[in-house]
Amino acid sequence: MSFRLPTREFIDSLGSSDIDLADAETLPPECYTSADFYAFEKEALFYHEWLCVGRESWVKNPGDYFTTKIADEPIVVARGRDGKVNAMSSVCAHRAMLVAEGSGNTRMFLCPYHHWAYGLDGKLTGAPAMERTCNFNKEEHGLTPFAVEIWNGFIFVNFDHEAAPLAPRLADVTEALKGYDLASADDLRPQAPGTFPWNWKVMFENNNDGYHASKLHQGPLHDFVPSDLAEFPDSDPSDAGFLRFNGTTHKDASFNPTQVAQMPVFPGLTEGDRNRMTFANIPPTLSLVMMSDMVIYLILRPTGPETMEQDAGTLVAPGASKHPSFQHKFEMNMNSAMHIIDQDMHVDELVQVGLRSKFAPRGRYSWQEGAQIQFNRWLIKRYRETFDRLSGPHLKAVKGAA
Repeated sequence: MSFRLPTREFIDSLGSSDIDLADAETLPPECYTSADFYAFEKEALFYHEWLCVGRESWVKNPGDYFTTKIADEPIVVARGRDGKVNAMSSVCAHRAMLVAEGSGNTRMFLCPYHHWAYGLDGKLTGAPAMERTCNFNKEEHGLTPFAVEIWNGFIFVNFDHEAAPLAPRLADVTEALKGYDLASADDLRPQAPGTFPWNWKVMFENNNDGYHASKLHQGPLHDFVPSDLAEFPDSDPSDAGFLRFNGTTHKDASFNPTQVAQMPVFPGLTEGDRNRMTFANIPPTLSLVMMSDMVIYLILRPTGPETMEQDAGTLVAPGASKHPSFQHKFEMNMNSAMHIIDQDMHVDELVQVGLRSKFAPRGRYSWQEGAQIQFNRWLIKRYRETFDRLSGPHLKAVKGAA
């Protein structure tokens, strides 16, 4: 991969975005608009961090599979006959044709171009008319495998097999969410991804942001979760995720006209859980919004410096989706949630427009934006480490780094 490495001056300028909240300023606008920075970010984040690609329930049975793409890398996830969840590149090892599209159930992956065949684990099982090819070894030409971890029912992949395991770096997040038992929750799977004209960090920051809640979302559908009840537990930027808590004005608050949970409450929740909303963030791809009766999950997938796709799904308490009145109550919740989401998306689009301006600021933060500093520290640690790595012995391999 060839791209222009950020300058040392630019990397040093990020330091004002990971200091104490009262003194900090926002990231430079170039972090959201530059094609070169997006290429750098792929190396800093997406090629080495754990990326959420979906839910384990999406591949319940042997042979079930789905495809996705994150940071321009096509991925296929499949459950093998042995029950193991596998993830691999869907790029054929012969001529780079994609071997799978969409989702379904299959015995194998057959490349439609030249009929190279791969097992559910990505190993090459057939390659027609290759007997005259010198030193051709099927074992050397499978689909590129990725590391896989399952966390709370979410499937994570990592292109870097040397990456540190995910679960130990999510200990605090896991503890905070244990009452939801997400692995056993009923999953209302996204029907189709949405495509959006903004940088992935614009949406991730909006999801993190409690400051705007009592302003942009002012009204009966959101007033029960006021900005001045936001809390930001300490986090280590070496960890894989961080949390934001927001107290509510009453117990079991939820997004619907009654402001109270109408669907079954997750049975393991504590009193503390039921008197707040919890926002769990696992960058760069997963953001969770936790209520007493519903969890909204957002899987963010960048497609360029100023574009992204998102899979948005919902989890409810185990068995809740089987209740006769569930669909009515769920639609009531989602109609309210969509009103709020539409407000957020309009803001995301206009923020991206503003970030392109030569007058785009490096703004200052309110105390209600503590989660933004958590995110900045997570990002900047990886930006610095990658810059130092690529500025060393690998410098000559990076175009324009001199």
